[in-house]
Amino acid sequence: MTDSRDTGLTLDPKWDANGLVTAVVTDGDSGEVLMVAHMNAEALRATIDSGEAVFWSRSRGELWRKGATSGNTMRVREVRMDCDQDAVWLIVDAAGPACHTGERSCFYRRVEGEGLERVD
Repeated sequence: MTDSRDTGLTLDPKWDANGLVTAVVTDGDSGEVLMVAHMNAEALRATIDSGEAVFWSRSRGELWRKGATSGNTMRVREVRMDCDQDAVWLIVDAAGPACHTGERSCFYRRVEGEGLERVD
């Protein structure tokens, strides 16, 4: 039996115990995964309303508008929800690197044996 959340057309995010959903961010042109973050209801609403990516910073305990200090903003082309609405997919146009390290994507290393190696 499927839940209406799974098949219906009502936006009804399934927040975790901390009031968050996972947000996966991809580049609108290449499809490359840029980053993974979290959103609470306020961040999701701000993203939808503004067209700019807004997240919930678990480490700082506050809303975080991507690029507010770095200038590396993310203009949202599309917001998608997964089937049971516990994850968000943002398809964006990124103005600069997504990663706080300065890398284009936060996923710039792969696991190789017991370590990591850069992916170019």
